Amino acid sequence: MRNFKNSFFYIVIIGGFSAVMYWIITKGKSLETGRNIVAKTVENGHWKDFIDSMAHNLQHPLAILLAQIVTIILVARFFGWVSRKIGQPSVIGEIIAGIVLGPSLVGMYWPEFSGMLFPKESLGNLQFLSQIGLILFMFVIGMELDLKALKNKAHDAVVISHASIIIPFSLGVGLAFFIYTQFAPKGVEFASFGLFLGIAMSITAFPVLARIVQERGLQKTKLGTIAITCAAADDITAWCILAAVIAIVKAGSFVSSLYVIALALIYVLVMLKVVRPFLKRVGDLKSTRESLSKPVVAIFFLTLLLSSYASELIGIHALFGAFMAGAIMPENSRFRNIFIEKVEDVSVVILLPLFFVFTGLRTQIGLLNDPYLWKITGLIIFVGVAGKFFGSMIAAKFVGQSWKDSLSIGALMNTRGLMELVVLNIGYDLGVLSTEIFTMMVIMALVTTFMTGPALDLINYIFKDKQTIIPEEISSKSKYKILLSFGAPDKGKILLKVANSLVKKQSSNTAITAMHLSLSSELHSFDVKDYERDIFEPVVSESEHLDQKIHTLFKASSDINSDIVETANQGEYDLLLVGLGQSIFEGTLLGKVLGLTTRIINPDRLIDKFTGKEGLFENSPFDERTRQIVTKSKMAVGILVDKNLDDINKVFMPIFSEEDAFLIEYAQKLIHNNGSQIVVLDAVGQIKSNAQIRESIRSIEQTAPNHIMVTNEKTIKKEFLDDQDLMLISLESWKKLIDSHSIWLNNTPSVLIIKP
Repeated sequence: MRNFKNSFFYIVIIGGFSAVMYWIITKGKSLETGRNIVAKTVENGHWKDFIDSMAHNLQHPLAILLAQIVTIILVARFFGWVSRKIGQPSVIGEIIAGIVLGPSLVGMYWPEFSGMLFPKESLGNLQFLSQIGLILFMFVIGMELDLKALKNKAHDAVVISHASIIIPFSLGVGLAFFIYTQFAPKGVEFASFGLFLGIAMSITAFPVLARIVQERGLQKTKLGTIAITCAAADDITAWCILAAVIAIVKAGSFVSSLYVIALALIYVLVMLKVVRPFLKRVGDLKSTRESLSKPVVAIFFLTLLLSSYASELIGIHALFGAFMAGAIMPENSRFRNIFIEKVEDVSVVILLPLFFVFTGLRTQIGLLNDPYLWKITGLIIFVGVAGKFFGSMIAAKFVGQSWKDSLSIGALMNTRGLMELVVLNIGYDLGVLSTEIFTMMVIMALVTTFMTGPALDLINYIFKDKQTIIPEEISSKSKYKILLSFGAPDKGKILLKVANSLVKKQSSNTAITAMHLSLSSELHSFDVKDYERDIFEPVVSESEHLDQKIHTLFKASSDINSDIVETANQGEYDLLLVGLGQSIFEGTLLGKVLGLTTRIINPDRLIDKFTGKEGLFENSPFDERTRQIVTKSKMAVGILVDKNLDDINKVFMPIFSEEDAFLIEYAQKLIHNNGSQIVVLDAVGQIKSNAQIRESIRSIEQTAPNHIMVTNEKTIKKEFLDDQDLMLISLESWKKLIDSHSIWLNNTPSVLIIKP
């Protein structure tokens, strides 16, 4: 009755007021008399009029900008994924994506499409948006600097860092002397050209270096610590030098630039002595998410914008102001992390790719159409590598580092990445760098960043000191070894409980490793140690409660799925335990649509399709991550589908085929170590017909008759399933249940799916 009343009210209100509006509009026609209103006519037909309207909409500046952003993000994510797959930082792929979308490829072979997507009049909007992205990114870079670490370890780091700046800077100025007459833009003084070439040669990409250190597990080593500290010191020094160089270029002479530099020093003092203490007080009062209200957030963002504005007015570029604003943020790591999360997603995912493409639109590799120009490019690369790599290496060796660490520091400091592009774009905007030199320097940035990983691998190979991520305590092949990989700490606790139930009474002959991998792009150098401690604390606490000794393993990763498999395979574990979300039970229309979408656009799925591996998991019930782990792991894999698992006292184990015989071994472990009660369902009469399975169960019945029971029930009641703690099932049998849309899926307890 209530639904009828609501429907009647809805119809009366909508219909009544629609009729009133129609009557008013009709009456309003009489008001048009004498106002010279010209009626619109359709000369070329309604369809042509519609097409013309759509064409006009497509050419609207906002429509063009949105189309550019969508295209850029898709292409950048794809090339970033390819880059990670070949062991390179994603920034390499994103830079290449920018070059591909520019005149070097798309503009050369599909000029009409390039002209439609990137018309010249739209590039101004793209540039300003990319500059906003850079301002936010430099703000994050400033916050990621650990100034306390710089104070504590500054001595050696400053020597190495400053040597790695002055040597390539000098070589860059020397190179400028030889190429100035041929490649410097007309009207540009030699000093300006030489200084910009010098600073471009001496820059290091702090964020890329930090992620490489994290991904290789070096952050806890002496090498990793000193490399990150050197890069941080390099960053601060290089940006201060860049600010001075910009001041000199804009002022036109060194004497005139002294006024700008004096203003810049006053600005820095105000930021350090006035703004920083104020922000620290605010940060101390508002250091949690709950207390960080919008007005407080506005204070910090206004600081960023005002700092950028002030540095731009002074003449040392807005990016220096953004970097400075980040560096003076309150040192509380939790506070900084909150702000980085707020800023980084927008700047890195959406706005930074715009900068890469804008750089790509300026990079015209086609201009290098002469062997001589490629020789000059090779010379630039050689000078860049010689100055940065060997300069850092010599300084590191001088302060007492080993040859291996010295070479590794040289390789890491030679990473230029995004920071190099920032410097080059500033030089291009100031008219100091010509298009040819700009293109050559972009290629140098790509090459030097690309070579970092292979150079580190070669150094490790030469010194026969390959990094291993397998703890020494679990290297014994005689032990039964379990690796559990978890994301959230509460899932880690549950996986540990499952592992413990399998080996509880055999602790002297077993080893359990709890592993957590985090995306390096989501970690920040200043809080890695705190993050690792917090993520493992609940799992370690649970291990103490269970009286189960565990080893912990933490690693920053650019490809979590591959690293889980690699760690498990290298460690020759007997069992890998991973978790799977409860969503597998839901079977909603949205879930099916999302599953289909992932299947279509996931690059790994497409590769499997072409290489013939797709058939292994046709109609797979698992998410993409679990599917990859299962197919590539060389040991048994246990996939836990958790439905609030608490105890593992009552376990239900269906047997559907003779291939399920291996499950008896796990049942035996649960009975022996945990005292679990096992109910075996002989679903299709396999126990009666298979002597091996029958004898295995009989041997358990003889030693623990009260802990195992076989049933031949064809229909499993909901009440029985509700009473169970865990269902133990093979991977193949689980897939059959999924394919048959078994009603069990609605009522099962937590499930441990085993791939033998």
